[in-house]
Amino acid sequence: MDPFALTDSSRLVSRARRIDDPSFRAAFEAIETPRVVWGAPEESTVIGGGAAATLTASGPDRFATIRDGADRLFASGDVHAGTEAARPRLFGGFAFHEAATDGEPWTSFPEAWFVFPRVQVTAADNGTWVTVNAVGPDVTATDVERRLDEAVTTFDALGAADREADDHGTDASDGTADPDRNPDRPGIVSRHRTTTRAEWRTGVEAAVDRIRQGDLEKVVLAQALAAELRDDAPRCAMIDRLRHRYPNCYPFLIETDAAGTPDAAGTPDETGTPDAAGAAFVGATPERLVSMRGRTVETDALAGTTGRGETPEEDEWLASELAADRKNGHEHDLVVEAIRDQLEPFTASISTGDRRIKRLAEVQHLHTPITADLAATTHVLELVEALHPTPAVGGLPPAAALETIRETEPFDRGWYAAPVGWIDAAGNGTFTVGIRSAVFERRQATLFAGVGIVADSDADEEWDEIQLKYRPILNELED
Repeated sequence: MDPFALTDSSRLVSRARRIDDPSFRAAFEAIETPRVVWGAPEESTVIGGGAAATLTASGPDRFATIRDGADRLFASGDVHAGTEAARPRLFGGFAFHEAATDGEPWTSFPEAWFVFPRVQVTAADNGTWVTVNAVGPDVTATDVERRLDEAVTTFDALGAADREADDHGTDASDGTADPDRNPDRPGIVSRHRTTTRAEWRTGVEAAVDRIRQGDLEKVVLAQALAAELRDDAPRCAMIDRLRHRYPNCYPFLIETDAAGTPDAAGTPDETGTPDAAGAAFVGATPERLVSMRGRTVETDALAGTTGRGETPEEDEWLASELAADRKNGHEHDLVVEAIRDQLEPFTASISTGDRRIKRLAEVQHLHTPITADLAATTHVLELVEALHPTPAVGGLPPAAALETIRETEPFDRGWYAAPVGWIDAAGNGTFTVGIRSAVFERRQATLFAGVGIVADSDADEEWDEIQLKYRPILNELED
C-alpha cells in the first residue's frame, strides 16, 4: 500500500515565524483537529493541528512503510523554519503488534499512523514559533506565506489577550501558570475492569509456571480499566496538567480520526475544527524508547517499581528497598541487557550509565540511562523497530512473551506500550513507550497499565502495582 498519496508534481512547503507567546490552552483551542501535543524534558513543547498529510501502514512492514513514506514526503520539501525547533515534523505512533487495534477502543487507530500538521506551535528556548505546512500538487510558497501571516495575526492576538487578562488579574485560561485553574475533572460514573482479580491471579500464576519451566524469562502483563465519565474529558486541561505534574516525563496527545484529514490526493478538506475531535490517545510516559540526533542515540532502561512514601524518610526507605530488591533488580537487568543487544548491530560504541532511582508523583522506578554512537547513518525508525518491544513492556524471549500476552490479556493493547513520537526530514526523532496512558472518546475513557512478571512474582503485589500506575490518568478524571 502506498503510505502517502504524493504525485510526482506534489511538493511540501513550510514556513515559520516567531509569535507573541499565547497560553497553552489558547493555542490548543485555536487550532483545528486532528491535534497532537508533544513534550519532553529536554525538548520543546509542540502543539500541532490539522493534517497537511497523513501516513498510514499496517502489518509486519509498518515501520519500513512509514519510513519510506516520510522520506518521500520530506524529499519534496521547500522549508524555511527560522529556527531548528520550529522545523516541520511528523507525529504519530504504532500498534504494539499486528492486529492489536482490531477491537475497542482502538478501531479508529491504524496499526501505524502519522500526521503532518497544517499548523504547528512550538514553545522553544528562543521564543514561541508558528509553523505553517502544506502539501499538494498546486501548493505555492505565496499561499503558505499568506496563511502564515494569518496564523501570526491570530496567535499574536491570543498572546496579547492573555497578557491583558493577567494584567487585570482575571483568568486568561492560561494553564501554564496554574494548571489547576483549568476546567474541572469530568468525574467517573462507573468503572469496568476487563480482568477480574481471580482472572489476574490465574494469568500471573500461569506465566510464572512458564518462566520456572524455562519457556520464558519475563513477560509483561497488562490490564485495562474502562470508565464512563460524567462529562466530556477536557483534553486541553488534562494534557496541560499532565505536562506540569510530570516534568520528568513525556506528555503526549494524538487524535487520529477527526475531520480534516487528507483525501486521496493528499489534500486536506476544510472541515477540521476544534469541535470535531474524535478519539485521542493521551499519556505522560516516564519511558523513552529512543532519541536520535545525527549519530548520537539516547535511550533508557526503566523497570522495577515501588510506591512513594508519605514522608521523606519513608520515601528514601522505599527507594533503598527497591534498589536492593532481588526480584526488581533481576527484572531491570534483563531490560538493560536486551536494549544493549538490540542496539549493538547499529553502533560503534555503547555506554551504560549508573543505575538510579527515577521518582514520579505516585511511583519510583529503577532507571539506567544508555547512550550510543551509531556506526553509520541510520533513520530513527530503524532503531524504533529494533528496540520495540523492550522487555520493560513485552518480555523475553520476545516471541514467547508476545504469545503469552495474546493468550492472557482479554483486550487489545492497541497503541498502549508501543512507540509514540516524531520524525523530522533528517531522519532524527524521539519515541517514547506509550504507558501511563488512556484512550478518550467524549465520555468514555479506557486506561491501561502493566507489570513485569518474573519467576518470584506475586500476583497480589503485581495487582497493587498496576493500581498505582493507573493514578496519573485517574487523577485527571476523578472529581
